[in-house]
Amino acid sequence: MSIHFSTMEGKLKGIPAINTNTVTNEFCITMNKSDAICESCYSMNMLNGSRKNCQPAFERNSALLSMAILDYAEIPTINAAFFRFHGHGELINYVHMINFHRIALKNPHCNFTLWTKRRDIIRQYKKHNETPDNLILIYSNPTVNVVRIMPPKGFDKVFNVVQKDQYQDAQNCTDKKCIDCLACYRQGGTTVIIEAIKKRS
Repeated sequence: MSIHFSTMEGKLKGIPAINTNTVTNEFCITMNKSDAICESCYSMNMLNGSRKNCQPAFERNSALLSMAILDYAEIPTINAAFFRFHGHGELINYVHMINFHRIALKNPHCNFTLWTKRRDIIRQYKKHNETPDNLILIYSNPTVNVVRIMPPKGFDKVFNVVQKDQYQDAQNCTDKKCIDCLACYRQGGTTVIIEAIKKRS
């Protein structure tokens, strides 16, 4: 089996991704039952609904990336300038993170960005690894309307979500397509991203 690449739509159109299965990720299941932004997770809702047919491919990715460190020959070659780790999904374990690290190392021509709430895994990763120059780590702040202005240790940037009427002058991600902005996909520049969510359910 090889890793499945996804062609994303909507805001993420134009940036390919490696996705994993949110629905079977124990961290996501727990967070979906909390009062964090995860309680209205678009991925959980889509993969249980209109994108249910994506689950088998995403589940194969979950297994491939989390069960063993990939051999060099198993690591895909990426033919893109910008690439997203997880349009759907979240880190499962340390092995998963190491495989993303190895994918970035094999593809130095490509800029990779990973959004994650798993500070525990990133702490473990940073103890033993130097993040490749072409891999940006973004902390996905789970708390709505509480804007972090400093990324946690080990992260390059922080992504915040707010209600549409909050922090209006500071929102720098709202109503933009990623490919037209690329603030999250380039080193340097702004380290604090703020997006308005359309609705809390």
